[in-house]
Amino acid sequence: MTQARLMDGTALARRIVEDTAKRAADLTERTGVAPCLATVLVGEDPASVTYVRMKQNRCRKAGIESRHVALPAATTNGELVATLRALSDDPAVHGILLQHPVGEHIDERAAFEAIAPEKDVDGVTFASFATMSFGLPGFVSCTPGGIMRLLDEYDVDPAGKRAVVVGRSAILGKPVGMLLLARDATVTYCHSRTRELSAVVREADVVVAAVGRPRLIRGEDVKPGAVVVDAGYNAGNVGDVDFDSAAERASLITPVPGGVGPMTIATLLEQTVDAAARQLGV
Repeated sequence: MTQARLMDGTALARRIVEDTAKRAADLTERTGVAPCLATVLVGEDPASVTYVRMKQNRCRKAGIESRHVALPAATTNGELVATLRALSDDPAVHGILLQHPVGEHIDERAAFEAIAPEKDVDGVTFASFATMSFGLPGFVSCTPGGIMRLLDEYDVDPAGKRAVVVGRSAILGKPVGMLLLARDATVTYCHSRTRELSAVVREADVVVAAVGRPRLIRGEDVKPGAVVVDAGYNAGNVGDVDFDSAAERASLITPVPGGVGPMTIATLLEQTVDAAARQLGV
């Protein structure tokens, strides 16, 4: 029988989006300008097309204008960088999201760095990582930011706890570790070359699975009473954690779907309104 409480990202995200919609409406009324998020998609990857459409729908519900730029798969690195720089220079655009993956022929890092820091509402640039790591004003990576909001919602104080992050990507694993560290957790990063991964995970009070390998973390890997955050999403609505077995030992656990995913989009919308407010000086 499942013992862990579910960390309901869907319900929390709904509240965040409702608050964001109110702020967007107030901003539009005060300035005559609606917050605007530009999404850029290279190629026609079905999953990416679906994600972008979903983000556009959420924008509309939150009173945020959505401008979509669809580029062909053969778009060159220079063309993509030029597109992102043009959006960065456009005062009518307040936030920019480059949907990834962008294709193996594209230098993704160069593309990210073409986004102006003040419009980097997805938190993917060097500048955003630096401000986040140093606790300065800026934008957090959306999934890590959403994870921290979930922990707060369920009264999980990372201070003094052992946190293990399984995954080291630039937009998920690394930044969530830095956010946990900033909250006084003792953070261990694990990855594909970590020896005795199960033994390391078993020491964690808080586990964040973000490696992209289905059901990698199993129940026997979870310390009794640990908090388990599954940020993985694999084919068939399967996360990086074996939910059923992990839920028998964890105190709190995120479902897949319905846990981290909704929080990512909610954070993106919230940061778009934040960006617009800063750029409009209100």
